[in-house]
Amino acid sequence: MLKKFYPAILSVLILSGCNWFEKYPGFSKTSTGIYYKLHYIGEEVNPPKPTDYVTLTLRYLTPDDSLFFAGYRTFQLTEPEFRGSVDECFLMLSEGDSASFIIDANNFFTKTLKTSLPPFLSKNSSMKVEIRMDEIRSAAQYEQDKEEFLKWIEDFGEYEKMILAKFIKEEKIEVEPTENGIYYVTIIEGTGKPVEPGDLVTVNYEGKFLNGKFFDSTTKRNQPFEFVFGSEMQVIPGIEDAIGRMREGEKAVVIIPSDLAWGERGSSTGIIPPFTSVIYEIELVRSLSREDYQE
Repeated sequence: MLKKFYPAILSVLILSGCNWFEKYPGFSKTSTGIYYKLHYIGEEVNPPKPTDYVTLTLRYLTPDDSLFFAGYRTFQLTEPEFRGSVDECFLMLSEGDSASFIIDANNFFTKTLKTSLPPFLSKNSSMKVEIRMDEIRSAAQYEQDKEEFLKWIEDFGEYEKMILAKFIKEEKIEVEPTENGIYYVTIIEGTGKPVEPGDLVTVNYEGKFLNGKFFDSTTKRNQPFEFVFGSEMQVIPGIEDAIGRMREGEKAVVIIPSDLAWGERGSSTGIIPPFTSVIYEIELVRSLSREDYQE
């Protein structure tokens, strides 16, 4: 906790004649050149040590307080590689503490991040780091917590499998899952060309949960979805797998387990919960080869 630095700060004040105080009013200074200001003191004095894992809220700002990064992170602390590094800031805070630090921007980017200084910061400028220390765990405690979390994930995954198996049985779905794990049920067979990587495909789809509740529909929006088949990050893996089995004009119902949909995290919008199997009715409206749509 920063309280442990107060006696040292007093001696620095006397030796320096307080010249540095005028540079950043309200801030104190460590012997390694870091300026800091404590905003909130936690209930316990338990500063971390290298090898501990910390969970903290972090903000990086320019000298004029323009925010250029904000995040919530968990990582393992290490010994500071040089005097005045941001690692020293982490080691100064106990659980529950909140503080602002002013450090050398060039050292942070070139030595800590091992990258070039961004154009919005000059070579001799400083930067502000705002930290709230939310949790401190020893390496042993972190590994124990990690094992417990992975077990919880495994249990949740098993529950999803049970729900999906029950649905398949109750709906009397007789097709076997594909080698990738989706259930593909043809409604209308296509008569056009099969889809190949690089084709520009146009599809209509409706997505719903196993309980029948819809969460998305291009049909209701009257807005077919168009993308280049095989390009990354366009559709979830289960849909790409299904479209790769289709011919132009084909319609199918596809049941997709979560590991081929939104996985253990769920969708970024929060609409699809973690470990949730979904159903899509997909119609391949059109499939153009690269030569056709690039003419």
